[in-house]
Amino acid sequence: MASGFNSSKNPPALKSKALSIANANALTSKMSSIFSEIEDPRVERNRVHLLTDILIIAILSVIAGAKGWEDMENYGLSKCEWLSQFLKLPEGIPCADTFRRVFERINAKVFEQCFRRWVESIVENTGAQVIPIDGKILKGSYDRALGKTALHMVSAWSSQHRLVLGQVKVADKSNEITAIPALLELLDIAGCIITIDAMGTQTAIASQIFNAKADYVLALKANHPTLHAQVKQWFEQHLQDRFSGIIHSYDERVEKGHHRTEKRQIWCIPLSQLPPLHNQSDWAGLKCVVMVVRVRHLWNQTTREVQFYLTSLVCDAHKLGQAIRLHWSVENGLHWTLDVTFNEDACRVRTGHAPQNLSLLRRIALNALNLEQSLKRSNRQKSNRAAMDNNYMLTILTACLSHHHDAEKPCCQ
Repeated sequence: MASGFNSSKNPPALKSKALSIANANALTSKMSSIFSEIEDPRVERNRVHLLTDILIIAILSVIAGAKGWEDMENYGLSKCEWLSQFLKLPEGIPCADTFRRVFERINAKVFEQCFRRWVESIVENTGAQVIPIDGKILKGSYDRALGKTALHMVSAWSSQHRLVLGQVKVADKSNEITAIPALLELLDIAGCIITIDAMGTQTAIASQIFNAKADYVLALKANHPTLHAQVKQWFEQHLQDRFSGIIHSYDERVEKGHHRTEKRQIWCIPLSQLPPLHNQSDWAGLKCVVMVVRVRHLWNQTTREVQFYLTSLVCDAHKLGQAIRLHWSVENGLHWTLDVTFNEDACRVRTGHAPQNLSLLRRIALNALNLEQSLKRSNRQKSNRAAMDNNYMLTILTACLSHHHDAEKPCCQ
């Protein structure tokens, strides 16, 4: 008599499921070790749900597109059977108010330290080169009733590897000038190129970067009126004869896309070819001044923009042009993605430490999505896929945790 199909004790589907749960256990164990320094802010008698479970569900839900506390609860309830196989969940899935209360009270600085240590273990292997630093206001985090302004965060971004390296909150009634040095202090930037917009073009910041054995490219605008006017006048005068008789480096790039053509011309002039600049000695390590001319041809208009930069790099227009171009990836790769994919500006979370902690959760999710490269889709599509496919969620976690280790390593090599 025919025996039919051979049956096995462990069908392929069951083996795959068992393997997935084993992977999930290993990955959640790594996540727990990363955030082990975070102290539970709740009174002990109120600790119905484990802090580790709350953190892991929050991270997974934000990767899957959660915008707030209710979304975190809904994700947990929808995935309860799956989550219960590798999380303890002694009292089931935490409610939205539990997520809110915990993240309002978690020490934001410690949370940031844990995040930065995780990033350091990744960047050690990838090696950041150009690091743009720029600020972003979380527009929905204001509280008019309490007279609280919107949260302002300054982030360091690895443009080549699309990773957030760290972030610092701008103090109330202050600006990025005070936050940038604090952020630089947290990172080991030796050997890197730091690019900052005009707000961070300060002699103290230039000295801090140079003393840390890194190089800088700083935008020079009208917030330094005397120096800006002097540089602008000199370049306009010598541009007419194409810098004849002056040692310089020149590069030109033309890019087409999105129904426009952009031509970028870069002139780099060493200090030896320039007259003494205003307070020149205050700029530590300054070697060159750069002029970039951008001409954009749109279907209905042509625009021309001239920008000047101070840099400690040697006179190489091609390299400087690349660094300046990469600076704008912080706008496209970080700020734009946070607003479009994670809807950050529309988020009205605004009490306690919750805005800062939720902001960090979004950056954890963004790093995780960028590190997963097997699915060639946008971050929004990756997020949707992770929400629907548990195995793909594990793939994302594997990509962002495979480099993790406990040893402290520098953030930039």
